[in-house]
Amino acid sequence: MDTLTDFLGGTAANSRGGPALLDRDRPVTRAALAEESARLAAGLRAIGVEAGDRVAVWLPNLPAWLATFFACGRLGAIAVSVNTRFRSHEVQDIVGRAGCKAVVFWPGFRNIDFAGILAECDPGALGTLAHVVAYAEGDERLPERVHGKPVVAYRTLVANEPLRAAAGRPDSGCVIFTTSGTTKAPKFVLHDQRTVLRHAHDVARGFGYEAPDARVLVTAPLCGVFGFTNAMGALAAAAPVVMYPAFDAAESAQAVLRHRVTHTHASDEMIGRMLDAVPGMPAFPDARFFGYASFSPAYADLPQRAQARGLTVVGLYGMSEVHALMARQSESAPFAERVLAGGRCVAPEGRVRARDPESGAIQPHGTAGELELKVPSGMVGYFGDEGATRAAFTDDGYLRTGDLGYSTAENAFVFLARLGDAFRLGGFLVSPAEIEDVLQAHPAVAGAQVVGVDTAGGTRAFAFVIPKPGAAFDERALVAHCAARVAKFKVPVRVRPIDAFPVTPGANATKIQKSKLRERAQAILEGSGE
Repeated sequence: MDTLTDFLGGTAANSRGGPALLDRDRPVTRAALAEESARLAAGLRAIGVEAGDRVAVWLPNLPAWLATFFACGRLGAIAVSVNTRFRSHEVQDIVGRAGCKAVVFWPGFRNIDFAGILAECDPGALGTLAHVVAYAEGDERLPERVHGKPVVAYRTLVANEPLRAAAGRPDSGCVIFTTSGTTKAPKFVLHDQRTVLRHAHDVARGFGYEAPDARVLVTAPLCGVFGFTNAMGALAAAAPVVMYPAFDAAESAQAVLRHRVTHTHASDEMIGRMLDAVPGMPAFPDARFFGYASFSPAYADLPQRAQARGLTVVGLYGMSEVHALMARQSESAPFAERVLAGGRCVAPEGRVRARDPESGAIQPHGTAGELELKVPSGMVGYFGDEGATRAAFTDDGYLRTGDLGYSTAENAFVFLARLGDAFRLGGFLVSPAEIEDVLQAHPAVAGAQVVGVDTAGGTRAFAFVIPKPGAAFDERALVAHCAARVAKFKVPVRVRPIDAFPVTPGANATKIQKSKLRERAQAILEGSGE
């Protein structure tokens, strides 16, 4: 089953019986999802969507998101993921640069003025947009026109007779995810049907979704690889997918208990808030594998907090270019190893190596460098940017990740930081996370971020910390705390308080803008800052 149409309608995938999705506790069978997607494909074809066309999917986590994705797959079209938190500048850039022929959105979701956001986009930038499709639930009133285009109701499109023929092939591009650029326009990561499905089956096997009682909660948005890959892996194993349009910690925690969820993957903050939302020990009795990504300094102690509540959390690795859940640590590994980002590739033939960014030499296991990956979940390329695609791969086909880490075996590794966030101190390549962990262990520190700054004596570490409520900030004490625990060349030249770290929201997580912190730190050292 190398096409999305065969995958969704295959008899083997229906062998468990029961619902494929639990949408706000409402069961949706796989047959119903397949039928809706086939009807929607007919409707999209009727308004002119053909093979190779792009369709912007600007929806929250709904069966309609998946139905639209599979409908595009049947047509050989490409679903372009758009975050519901994006506003006119971002939507205009994505829909315009991707050359989308149609956009599918839910005007009534969370009272967000999606129609108004579209209307604010520059008409000249959306020259290829021909159709606006509006999803609705109940008696929601839909706008008649948006951005000068007549609005067609989603329900009208799915009233068509199902399209049984499929134009999508294994090598047909099927989904575009945007990278989380902060200073540059995001790249468009294109995956084809074969790659998406191969990785879905690897995730199903590698994470234990094939167990007869497995149930998977999807917390992250489907518009990012974290949520998308989780859902596709569950569908590959015919494990029920529990999901809600948007993440709510209490709602998700209760769903884990009510539906006896065994697996989920989320950010550290999401899991931490879910733990806070329920009493009891263990917090989630049926939990079998909770993978987590470390994004929030305020939740640096999540693994310890989870352990104290009877929940084992496990480190992961992924990126848009190779999908989420590309690698995982073992839940049976010692605590210190289990919580590290990275792990073993879920694809048996996956290969990982680290390269010294200056000399170009391949590093031995255990020595840090830029991680390079050769995995079957790799992207087709960056849509519309052949130059960036060529630059992303080595001559022998490895993807340059831009991540700092080290290999532990030919198919296993540890991720340390984004390579752009790392710096050389005392001649050694240092991950800022190492110094951040030391600072966050201080009782007065709620969160820490470390960047490299230029001084007369070379590059030095500079730290920003968020003090804990009620704690006095003492720069000398924090510097001394570091000096007692790390090599002298790693000790920050300055430690400054900050109310909050600058961030960029993304589909997979909210990411801290290290570049802005570096600019601020440099200004402080040069006397033009605080």
